Amino acid sequence: MIIKSYEIDKINKDITNFYLFYGKNKGLKKELAEYVLKEEKNIINYDEKEILDNTEIFIENILSGSLFENKKVIIIKRASDKIFKIIENLITRELKDLKFIIDTDNLDKKSKLRSYFEKSKICVCIPFYPDNQQTLSKLTFNFFREKKIMISNVDINLIINKSNGDRENLKNELNKIEAFCLSNKRITSEEIAKLTNLSEDHNISELVDNCFAKNNRKIVKILNENNFSKEDAIIIIRTFLIKSKKILSLRRQFESNNDLELTISSAKPPIFWKDKEITKKQIQNWNSKKVKQLIYALNKTELQSKKNINNAINLITDFILSKFSAKNYI
Repeated sequence: MIIKSYEIDKINKDITNFYLFYGKNKGLKKELAEYVLKEEKNIINYDEKEILDNTEIFIENILSGSLFENKKVIIIKRASDKIFKIIENLITRELKDLKFIIDTDNLDKKSKLRSYFEKSKICVCIPFYPDNQQTLSKLTFNFFREKKIMISNVDINLIINKSNGDRENLKNELNKIEAFCLSNKRITSEEIAKLTNLSEDHNISELVDNCFAKNNRKIVKILNENNFSKEDAIIIIRTFLIKSKKILSLRRQFESNNDLELTISSAKPPIFWKDKEITKKQIQNWNSKKVKQLIYALNKTELQSKKNINNAINLITDFILSKFSAKNYI
């Protein structure tokens, strides 16, 4: 059956186990995947090529029940009609203990996958078309109304144009503005222009994630490829603080249960499947004592940056290179 992305509430998750997501609106896909996976704790990801290269093992694992105990959702990325026969076979077996999300880019009307899911009464097919200006405007207006941040219509249009029609880019920019406005519920056009990066820039969240994962090459690449401003320095520090508190909570759980998978699956709010692997690495890299020391150092660096705002980006860059090098632990 065909379900429009805005009709997600019509899905009966108790009887629907197979979902086909097609289209290039990654931001909207992520939102709806989170809805489908809301109550799911155990997720396993496959690439189509991985399944095609090991089809017998993949099918055997499913039919033998070896995935049932710990894996409840299977996500197949970069799917195409090459995998159609395998999916059709699984659907006919009525595997009620498993959910499947088949994720792919655009599919034409002749696609076997698309045709099968559209005609099926038990499978869901959701097309993900690019967001239009009206949709992005509504998302942005609702955001500022909810956060009670004063902003002009001209500045809202500037933010939307910066997103290049991608809601994921838009949300990244809105998150930066929210962090900047923690203590001041008003933002100027000049501040927005400085805060919002071009869509091809690496965002601050990616920088922070890779710092905690100690991915040195990625850290240096992001710092070199982005022209961070002095205003960005404060956003970077606050993003570090938010992430530090989250990792501290997860690390404490891990030190208590000594089970990394359980720590990830029981996290609240749930960790999206896309972020699970890097989060595991972050938990393993940082114990509670080191995270507490980091939070103290971040607060100290924020105070120094505010006192010397013109040199703030140099201070945070030095801080990152000294604290997050794979060779340097606090």
